[in-house]
Amino acid sequence: MKIIVIPVTPFAQNCSLIWDPATMKGALVDPGGDADKLHAAVRQHNVDIEKVILTHGHLDHVGATVEVAAHYNVPVIGPHIGDKFWLDALMQQSQMFGFPPAKPFSPDQWLTEDDTITMGNLTLEILHCPGHTPGHVALVERTSDTVIAGDIIFAGSIGRTDFPQGNQQQLVNSIREKLFTLPASMTIYPGHGPTTSIGQERQSNPFVADTKFG
Repeated sequence: MKIIVIPVTPFAQNCSLIWDPATMKGALVDPGGDADKLHAAVRQHNVDIEKVILTHGHLDHVGATVEVAAHYNVPVIGPHIGDKFWLDALMQQSQMFGFPPAKPFSPDQWLTEDDTITMGNLTLEILHCPGHTPGHVALVERTSDTVIAGDIIFAGSIGRTDFPQGNQQQLVNSIREKLFTLPASMTIYPGHGPTTSIGQERQSNPFVADTKFG
């Protein structure tokens, strides 16, 4: 899998352009805003966009979803239905954060644990990882040793849990029991900031490192 990270919105949210190099079939993951910038990257890399994929329902990850999906005439996949209340409240989120108005929408498909998404020859495995939000999912692609983790975990940190229906213990469990069962070599593409790896975070993340759990 090829992946290009495109930071968008004032929150510098990492939208990911992903594709299968054999077929050039691909997707935009978490198109939070700046649609023109996303379209330019798609043109530059000559990707055939087949779908929009969402890790969770926060505005900085979904703000341009309707515009982007309409532009490519493609379905919206994800997140888990646990984040429906976030998508229903997009107008309020827009007002709260001073973003352009984002209309509520429903995806064409909600995701659940162990679902898969295909693009060309690629298969993304879905892990439901609640805590930052109740409907957060991670996308695992084995051939490239990659996980797109949204706001579950960052380099040296973890997602916030002070938003409605956030739960820190649930988030720690999601990381420890799901993400940390992935190979240590796997690269993590988080929703903000630089890439890291499963092994690095297991070793040194101050919130969830192995040393904190005996």
